Amino acid sequence: MNRLTKAAVVALAMATTAAPMLAQAQDRGDRREWRQDRRDDRREWRESRREWRQDRRDDRREWRQDQRRYERWSRENRDWWRHRPEYRDYRGARNGYWYAPNYGYYRVEPRYYGYRWRTGAYLPPAYRSYYVDDPYFYGLRPAPRGYRYVYAGNDILLIAVATGLIASVLSDIY
Repeated sequence: MNRLTKAAVVALAMATTAAPMLAQAQDRGDRREWRQDRRDDRREWRESRREWRQDRRDDRREWRQDQRRYERWSRENRDWWRHRPEYRDYRGARNGYWYAPNYGYYRVEPRYYGYRWRTGAYLPPAYRSYYVDDPYFYGLRPAPRGYRYVYAGNDILLIAVATGLIASVLSDIY
């Protein structure tokens, strides 16, 4: 065989064997790119899912905070008392009467209607029995021993049980 024929045979052999190898290499490269793209897509999906979950948690936290704010007494929420079982009989202010949750309306002496209570004064014995059942609802600390919270008009008073001495006043509750 002459040189030209040998070169042609070698070139032909290389072309027939190299083409599939090149195709395989190309295919492997495509697969690598495809896998990498798929990994990137998964990573992006996980990150977006993580962000979505965090946003959802934040939304839930905000919702809970709003619920807590509106479940408890708050000056921001003027309708805080609605849908509370102890206020089911409340129909608004009535002349000559005070309302105490769980007790209902009760008659008041005219001199105490619209009265502004102050610390150091004494609550009359007739009004000492309207105890606040749940001081935590109003954001109050537990009453010390020998003291109780009572309703007096639109106010909550901390009084000494034995004497009726007013130790603290929380004004204009409702």
